[in-house]
Amino acid sequence: MSRLIVPDRAETNPSSQPMLDAVERQLGGVPNLYRLFGLSPAALDGLLALSTALGRTLDVQTRERIALAVAQVNGCDYCLSAHSYLASNVAKLEQAEITAARSGHSKDSRAGAAVSFARLVAETRGHVSDSDIAATKLAGFTDAEIVDIVANVALNVLTNFLGVVAQTDIDFPVVRAEAA
Repeated sequence: MSRLIVPDRAETNPSSQPMLDAVERQLGGVPNLYRLFGLSPAALDGLLALSTALGRTLDVQTRERIALAVAQVNGCDYCLSAHSYLASNVAKLEQAEITAARSGHSKDSRAGAAVSFARLVAETRGHVSDSDIAATKLAGFTDAEIVDIVANVALNVLTNFLGVVAQTDIDFPVVRAEAA
Protein backbone atom coordinates (compact mmCIF):
# COMPACT_ATOMS: atom_id res chain seq x y z
CA MET A 1 0.00 0.00 0.00
CA SER A 2 1.27 3.42 -0.95
CA ARG A 3 2.78 5.44 1.90
CA LEU A 4 1.57 8.68 0.28
CA ILE A 5 -2.05 9.02 -0.72
CA VAL A 6 -2.48 8.73 -4.47
CA PRO A 7 -5.51 10.93 -5.13
CA ASP A 8 -8.20 9.89 -7.53
CA ARG A 9 -8.82 12.32 -10.35
CA ALA A 10 -11.63 14.15 -8.51
CA GLU A 11 -9.35 14.79 -5.50
CA THR A 12 -6.34 15.94 -7.52
CA ASN A 13 -5.04 19.47 -7.07
CA PRO A 14 -7.06 21.60 -9.53
CA SER A 15 -3.85 23.11 -10.93
CA SER A 16 -2.70 19.61 -11.90
CA GLN A 17 -5.91 18.62 -13.68
CA PRO A 18 -5.06 20.05 -17.14
CA MET A 19 -1.67 18.34 -17.06
CA LEU A 20 -3.22 15.02 -16.03
CA ASP A 21 -5.80 15.45 -18.80
CA ALA A 22 -2.90 15.69 -21.25
CA VAL A 23 -1.33 12.53 -19.78
CA GLU A 24 -4.66 10.75 -20.17
CA ARG A 25 -4.94 11.80 -23.82
CA GLN A 26 -1.43 10.55 -24.48
CA LEU A 27 -1.51 7.29 -22.50
CA GLY A 28 -5.21 6.48 -22.44
CA GLY A 29 -5.25 6.71 -18.65
CA VAL A 30 -3.43 8.34 -15.75
CA PRO A 31 -1.02 5.97 -13.99
CA ASN A 32 -0.75 6.19 -10.21
CA LEU A 33 2.71 7.76 -10.28
CA TYR A 34 1.47 10.69 -12.37
CA ARG A 35 -1.46 11.21 -10.00
CA LEU A 36 1.04 11.15 -7.13
CA PHE A 37 3.20 13.77 -8.88
CA GLY A 38 -0.04 15.74 -9.33
CA LEU A 39 -0.10 16.43 -5.59
CA SER A 40 2.50 19.08 -6.47
CA PRO A 41 1.59 20.96 -9.66
CA ALA A 42 5.17 22.27 -9.85
CA ALA A 43 6.65 18.76 -9.64
CA LEU A 44 4.20 17.42 -12.23
CA ASP A 45 4.88 20.35 -14.55
CA GLY A 46 8.62 19.82 -14.26
CA LEU A 47 8.33 16.08 -14.83
CA LEU A 48 6.16 16.53 -17.90
CA ALA A 49 8.33 19.30 -19.36
CA LEU A 50 11.51 17.25 -19.01
CA SER A 51 9.81 14.10 -20.26
CA THR A 52 8.43 15.91 -23.30
CA ALA A 53 11.78 17.51 -24.11
CA LEU A 54 13.68 14.24 -23.75
CA GLY A 55 11.08 12.49 -25.91
CA ARG A 56 12.63 14.40 -28.80
CA THR A 57 16.11 13.02 -28.15
CA LEU A 58 17.10 9.37 -28.26
CA ASP A 59 14.80 6.86 -29.95
CA VAL A 60 11.99 5.35 -27.87
CA GLN A 61 13.65 1.94 -27.63
CA THR A 62 16.84 3.44 -26.20
CA ARG A 63 14.89 5.62 -23.77
CA GLU A 64 12.93 2.60 -22.54
CA ARG A 65 16.10 0.54 -22.17
CA ILE A 66 17.60 3.35 -20.06
CA ALA A 67 14.43 3.54 -17.95
CA LEU A 68 14.58 -0.20 -17.29
CA ALA A 69 18.27 -0.14 -16.34
CA VAL A 70 17.84 2.80 -13.98
CA ALA A 71 14.72 1.35 -12.36
CA GLN A 72 16.63 -1.88 -11.75
CA VAL A 73 19.57 -0.03 -10.20
CA ASN A 74 17.24 1.97 -7.95
CA GLY A 75 15.04 -0.98 -7.03
CA CYS A 76 11.88 0.79 -8.14
CA ASP A 77 9.30 -1.91 -8.77
CA TYR A 78 6.71 0.66 -9.88
CA CYS A 79 8.92 2.10 -12.63
CA LEU A 80 10.28 -1.30 -13.59
CA SER A 81 6.71 -2.53 -14.03
CA ALA A 82 5.62 0.56 -15.98
CA HIS A 83 8.65 0.57 -18.27
CA SER A 84 8.52 -3.18 -18.85
CA TYR A 85 4.98 -2.64 -20.09
CA LEU A 86 5.96 0.41 -22.20
CA ALA A 87 9.06 -1.32 -23.58
CA SER A 88 6.92 -4.21 -24.78
CA ASN A 89 3.82 -2.36 -25.93
CA VAL A 90 5.14 1.01 -27.12
CA ALA A 91 8.81 0.47 -27.96
CA LYS A 92 8.06 -3.07 -29.19
CA LEU A 93 11.11 -4.60 -27.53
CA GLU A 94 11.22 -8.37 -27.19
CA GLN A 95 11.23 -9.87 -23.69
CA ALA A 96 14.89 -10.88 -24.04
CA GLU A 97 15.81 -7.25 -24.76
CA ILE A 98 13.76 -6.03 -21.80
CA THR A 99 15.55 -8.47 -19.52
CA ALA A 100 18.95 -7.55 -20.98
CA ALA A 101 18.28 -3.81 -20.54
CA ARG A 102 17.66 -4.30 -16.83
CA SER A 103 21.27 -5.43 -16.46
CA GLY A 104 22.63 -2.79 -18.85
CA HIS A 105 22.93 -4.91 -21.99
CA SER A 106 21.44 -5.28 -25.46
CA LYS A 107 22.07 -7.51 -28.45
CA ASP A 108 22.26 -4.27 -30.48
CA SER A 109 25.77 -2.90 -29.93
CA ARG A 110 24.83 0.80 -30.10
CA ALA A 111 21.85 0.36 -27.78
CA GLY A 112 24.03 -1.76 -25.52
CA ALA A 113 26.57 1.03 -25.23
CA ALA A 114 23.85 3.55 -24.30
CA VAL A 115 22.17 1.37 -21.70
CA SER A 116 25.48 0.20 -20.24
CA PHE A 117 26.63 3.80 -19.87
CA ALA A 118 23.25 4.83 -18.41
CA ARG A 119 23.38 2.04 -15.86
CA LEU A 120 26.93 3.01 -14.93
CA VAL A 121 25.89 6.65 -14.50
CA ALA A 122 23.08 5.54 -12.17
CA GLU A 123 25.28 3.14 -10.20
CA THR A 124 28.14 5.60 -9.75
CA ARG A 125 25.94 8.69 -9.38
CA GLY A 126 27.73 10.16 -12.38
CA HIS A 127 31.28 9.31 -11.35
CA VAL A 128 32.18 7.61 -14.63
CA SER A 129 35.69 7.34 -16.00
CA ASP A 130 37.28 8.83 -19.10
CA SER A 131 37.32 5.33 -20.59
CA ASP A 132 33.55 4.96 -19.96
CA ILE A 133 32.91 8.12 -21.95
CA ALA A 134 35.39 7.07 -24.64
CA ALA A 135 33.63 3.71 -25.02
CA THR A 136 30.27 5.45 -25.41
CA LYS A 137 31.73 7.75 -28.06
CA LEU A 138 33.34 4.78 -29.81
CA ALA A 139 29.86 3.27 -30.10
CA GLY A 140 28.88 6.34 -32.12
CA PHE A 141 27.38 8.67 -29.52
CA THR A 142 28.13 12.38 -29.77
CA ASP A 143 28.75 14.62 -26.79
CA ALA A 144 25.18 15.91 -27.16
CA GLU A 145 23.81 12.37 -27.12
CA ILE A 146 25.81 11.60 -23.99
CA VAL A 147 24.12 14.62 -22.38
CA ASP A 148 20.77 13.14 -23.51
CA ILE A 149 21.63 9.77 -21.94
CA VAL A 150 22.54 11.44 -18.64
CA ALA A 151 19.38 13.56 -18.74
CA ASN A 152 17.28 10.42 -19.30
CA VAL A 153 19.01 8.81 -16.32
CA ALA A 154 18.15 11.87 -14.20
CA LEU A 155 14.50 11.85 -15.32
CA ASN A 156 14.21 8.21 -14.35
CA VAL A 157 15.97 8.73 -11.03
CA LEU A 158 13.33 11.36 -10.22
CA THR A 159 10.42 9.01 -10.92
CA ASN A 160 12.21 6.07 -9.26
CA PHE A 161 12.84 7.99 -6.08
CA LEU A 162 9.24 9.13 -5.73
CA GLY A 163 8.03 5.63 -6.55
CA VAL A 164 10.29 4.13 -3.88
CA VAL A 165 9.64 6.83 -1.26
CA ALA A 166 5.88 6.52 -1.69
CA GLN A 167 5.86 2.77 -2.33
CA THR A 168 3.35 3.63 -5.03
CA ASP A 169 0.73 0.98 -5.73
CA ILE A 170 1.64 -0.65 -9.05
CA ASP A 171 -1.05 -0.33 -11.71
CA PHE A 172 0.84 -2.27 -14.43
CA PRO A 173 1.68 -5.97 -14.68
CA VAL A 174 4.05 -6.31 -11.71
CA VAL A 175 7.77 -6.77 -12.26
CA ARG A 176 10.10 -6.90 -9.26
CA ALA A 177 13.63 -5.51 -9.25
CA GLU A 178 14.99 -8.35 -7.15
CA ALA A 179 13.98 -10.84 -9.88
CA ALA A 180 16.74 -9.73 -12.26
